[in-house]
Amino acid sequence: MDQAVRELSYAQAIQEAMAIAMETDERVFLMGEDIGVYGGAFQVTGDLVERFGADRVIDTPISELGGAGVAVGAAVTGLRPIFEFQFSDFATLAMEQIVNQAAKMRYMLGGAVSVPVVMRFPAGSGTGAAAQHSQSLEAWLGHVPGLKVIQPATPHDAKGMLLAAVADPDPVMIFEHKLLYKTKGPVPEGYYTVPIGKAEIRREGRDLTIVATSIMVHKALEAARTLEAEGIDVEVVDLRTVRPMDKETVIESVKKTSRLLCVYEGVKTLGVGAEVSAMIAESEAFDFLDAPIVRLGGAETPVPYNPELEKATVPQVPDILAAARSLAAGSR
Repeated sequence: MDQAVRELSYAQAIQEAMAIAMETDERVFLMGEDIGVYGGAFQVTGDLVERFGADRVIDTPISELGGAGVAVGAAVTGLRPIFEFQFSDFATLAMEQIVNQAAKMRYMLGGAVSVPVVMRFPAGSGTGAAAQHSQSLEAWLGHVPGLKVIQPATPHDAKGMLLAAVADPDPVMIFEHKLLYKTKGPVPEGYYTVPIGKAEIRREGRDLTIVATSIMVHKALEAARTLEAEGIDVEVVDLRTVRPMDKETVIESVKKTSRLLCVYEGVKTLGVGAEVSAMIAESEAFDFLDAPIVRLGGAETPVPYNPELEKATVPQVPDILAAARSLAAGSR
């Protein structure tokens, strides 16, 4: 029987996924600062402490390194922790546990253990939280073998990819853009998963491929609707997973359209778009290109507090429109 579909917010979809995971597997528990009675910094955990109790929805001290270490240790013993950072920026305090422990234990112990830990990172700009609370660090963790790094862009994917992450035997890092929490979309009831490592074509087109991540998927789709009226048919690929990256879907799209624009919020240099660009340059798709690849990423600066300056540091719809028009008109 088909699952009923409702409109849920991105935050509600994540909360529902955590509740389902906890209901179906007693090994699953939540950890994080203020996730209990307060309901989480962005109210994502909500009332889960009332439903499952304080022994499964655990408020941690203000120690990201300590909390991450407990989560990794619990995962090694066979539990399935979901650890929430208040902001993705605070992962910098826990890099020892994420990079040197979670990512490497399976390898260093000859495959004798797995580390099924899920870490959630509220990420990105747009909330006026300034330089230390607004970064997009997914490329940092995407650089580390042993980690899986995902960026769901819709409520449907937020729920399905979180449930897939909980079931995964390896550590999965989920970057949730803060501006997406209140966005709504169709979400099936009950249990389902969205595969990690598989991109999604959000809009088919013939003239230009935009590969986008997270909130930039929505901005790319908005730009594509405007460009359609100008006779430019844009294909929008939602990368969804930074590591392992779905190379095949991107390659086939570029072979079809012969032009590639990468749009991502992280700093342009050494970002996700740099990896996508290099991957295409090393593939058979390179011979199909009719114009140079274009990367549209964040500015080479910390994110400012001032709201207008903050907007100026990350790609906006007008920036995508300008880049796409130039790319569509250009040639090698």
